Amino acid sequence: MTHKRVTVSAVLICVGGIAVARAIEPVPPRSTNLCEIFTEKPNWYQQATRVYQRWGIPVPVQMAILRQESSFISDARPPREWLLGFIPLPRPSSAYGYAQALDSSWDLYRIKVNRRDADRENFADAVDFVGWYCDVTHRTLDIAKGDAKRLYLAYHEGQEGFRQGSYEQKPWLMPVAQKVAYNARRYRDQLKGCEKALSTQR
Repeated sequence: MTHKRVTVSAVLICVGGIAVARAIEPVPPRSTNLCEIFTEKPNWYQQATRVYQRWGIPVPVQMAILRQESSFISDARPPREWLLGFIPLPRPSSAYGYAQALDSSWDLYRIKVNRRDADRENFADAVDFVGWYCDVTHRTLDIAKGDAKRLYLAYHEGQEGFRQGSYEQKPWLMPVAQKVAYNARRYRDQLKGCEKALSTQR
């Protein structure tokens, strides 16, 4: 088991009279309003802003993709099916964490950015992955960095899958990508009203 950086607080629980420290899983934001999300979790705003400065992917696009992928749940996984209602079957993919990054994509990211300790349950690492992946998409497929719909399609299908038009064989996926684009626009409009205040929260 690899060592993970502690990003959350810990509580003491009593087991057999012995106090044991246990990390609390990060709690997803209570609101769907981006200003309220960043007010509740100011570090997220700072981390997403750094991703924009590094990779050029707008903050609303980053957050719309993360919301779609995991609903901001740190340890999200694809749901598994059950045989006969009680025998667990393998999960459909290795997608995990805030960004729902596959094992192979995450390993490539860690190599390319020289971050071997990056953790899919860590928001800063996950949002940086989204920025990196979308930047690669922009450079390889010439998709604008503000085009949330097409960036998401390439994020979901992979750059080669997008190039081959694999999403055209998945009629359910286009409405999902449109939802991501809608949320990115909504987040952009919300952020205009609070970004100045957020930028002073250091």
